[in-house]
Amino acid sequence: MTALHIQISVEEGDWPSEDELQSFSTGVLESAADFLATEEGQPFPALAPELSLVFTDDVSIRAINAEWRKQDKPTNVLSFPAFPLAPGKMPGPMLGDIVVAHETLKHEAAELGKPFEEHLTHLLVHGFLHLFGYDHIQDDEAEKMEGLETRILARLGLSDPYGDRSPR
Repeated sequence: MTALHIQISVEEGDWPSEDELQSFSTGVLESAADFLATEEGQPFPALAPELSLVFTDDVSIRAINAEWRKQDKPTNVLSFPAFPLAPGKMPGPMLGDIVVAHETLKHEAAELGKPFEEHLTHLLVHGFLHLFGYDHIQDDEAEKMEGLETRILARLGLSDPYGDRSPR
C-alpha cells in the first residue's frame, strides 16, 4: 500500500469527526495512490507524500472559489496542487490541498440518489487526481481523468459516476 501523510482539518459544516474522516480519507486516497502507482506506473517518492484535506461549508468554499478561481459560487471540491505537475510525472513530497464543501456534496449526493459517503469518495478521488496534474478542461483531458476516476472507484467497489451521460 502506498502510504500518504494526510492532514485533516474540519473548519465548518456538519462533518463526521476528524478521526472518522482521517480513517475514511486515508483508505480512499491510499487506494487511489496504489492504483496510480501500479496501474498507471505513476512513480511515488520514497517518503510518504503529504496532502491536506479541508472539510468546510458552502460559505467558505464560495469565498475560496471567488478568490482563487474568480467564480463567486459554492462548488463541491477544489484542489490546489503544491507544484505544477504534468500527468504521470513524479510528485514531490507535498502534493497540495483538497477542500470539500458539505452542503454541496450532500445536495449532489441526494440529487444523484447516491449515499453521502459514495459521493465523498468520488470527490476525494477527483480532487486527488487534480493534485497529480490531471484536469478536465479539454475533452481529451476529461476523458483521461474520468477514466482514471472510474477505474479507481471500481477498485473501491463503486459504480461509474459518469455512466449516465453520453461519452465525451
